[in-house]
Amino acid sequence: MSTGTVTGTQTVTGTGRGTGTCREPSPGRAAADALINGKDTGGTAGLVLTRPGDWTEFDRTVRLLRHHDYGPPDGARIEVRLCHPDGRIRQAALAAADAPLPLIAVRAADWVPSVRARARQVLEQALAADPPGTLRSLTPLVLRLGRRGQGAWALERFEAALHAQPSVLAGLCGDADPPTRRFAARLSLRRAEPDPRDAARRAAAETDPATARLWADAALAATAAGGPDGEVVDALLGARIPTVRAAGVTCLRRSGRSAEADRYLADRSGLVRACARWLVRQDGGDPYARCRALLADPERVGRYAVAGFAECAGRGDVPLLRSLVDHPLDLIRAEALAGLRLLDSTDPALLRPLLDDPSPAVARQASLGLCGSAERLPVEPLLELLAPGRPAHTRRAAYRVLHARGGVAGLRASVELLTDRDPALCRIAGQRIQNTLMSPRGQAGLPLRDPEVAGLLDRCADLFSGYVLDRIRTVLALPTGAGVR
Repeated sequence: MSTGTVTGTQTVTGTGRGTGTCREPSPGRAAADALINGKDTGGTAGLVLTRPGDWTEFDRTVRLLRHHDYGPPDGARIEVRLCHPDGRIRQAALAAADAPLPLIAVRAADWVPSVRARARQVLEQALAADPPGTLRSLTPLVLRLGRRGQGAWALERFEAALHAQPSVLAGLCGDADPPTRRFAARLSLRRAEPDPRDAARRAAAETDPATARLWADAALAATAAGGPDGEVVDALLGARIPTVRAAGVTCLRRSGRSAEADRYLADRSGLVRACARWLVRQDGGDPYARCRALLADPERVGRYAVAGFAECAGRGDVPLLRSLVDHPLDLIRAEALAGLRLLDSTDPALLRPLLDDPSPAVARQASLGLCGSAERLPVEPLLELLAPGRPAHTRRAAYRVLHARGGVAGLRASVELLTDRDPALCRIAGQRIQNTLMSPRGQAGLPLRDPEVAGLLDRCADLFSGYVLDRIRTVLALPTGAGVR
């Protein structure tokens, strides 16, 4: 089959009230538009789409664009004919020698029985002619199609074919597509019991949590049957995925290495830290004392040591955490604030000045701690922190507190940010205005017949349709057309 590339570069612009959002269409949609609307100049070159979802999107887009066209598609490309709304045209296109295999796979899950049957014949022929190539190229797409009502046939057929192609199956275990890696890992583990060290190494190198867990569980099951293996434990402990590292920590006890638990009391993952504390308790130690000792050691104290201590601390440890708020390292100060919030010790006098801290992490933690007492804070100083000249993280922290306060103050802050130069803040403000004014809870926090609310509503009127705007004004007892635009 010939190959070539059809690319789409057009931009879709949102329409309606307010400012539209521009985004690039998916490759499948862009390719369909290029072929149908005459924007493709590739002649007879074949269509190449790299992601499995692009083929299904191409199929759906062609059908939508040609949904009124049930006549013969004169001069249409084979890809268009394979996705045509008319089942007779789709079936006839399956006989073409240059029909691309991905679209044949899509047609194997077609809703028309005769189209489906013919596509399955062609797919069977492709599998018989070149099993490795067909399996490598189509397995990711067949996995997606397997979710459809008629997609089970191809998925079952590919599973059977992969069992007979162990080298292809092994290659798919390292495929770039995470669902394909999960599928291949499940088939591999079902086909034969893995070597525990190999499974542990795969789990450690994996970036997809679900796939990593499959390999880790296989490694643990193999070691449970064959006895502890230090290399397996070391590989799991070096994994990127927290659940895999946690599995490695729990294996330390069975391997007679419980003393190593201290190394993971300050792990970057809370799950791993919890497993390390469990291991210390199982070995007869006191995890609280060991976590506190980490804070007293200047060489070992760090942000995750502080986080781990806060997870097992009590109210009596608040003074120690408060002393760390003055630490020279920003991340330690931020974790100390997070720990105080975990212990429900949020002093507005301590936290309010930290909204303007130079560290974004510290300002964020301070704002999270103030959200519970936001209604007791003065509004004007918080509004001053929203000024355009302030650092972005300071403005976000102040806005978080004002939004938590709610009422007129929260609505005023959102409306002020609706035209902000920061697009992220602008988007969040618009969403929060809609959530406030269109929900009974948000409306209940606003006073009735309030002139300021009326003016704020008029300033954000473009976010709502006329009907919704009138309903909001009715609920808040505001006259129609109140306020100044």
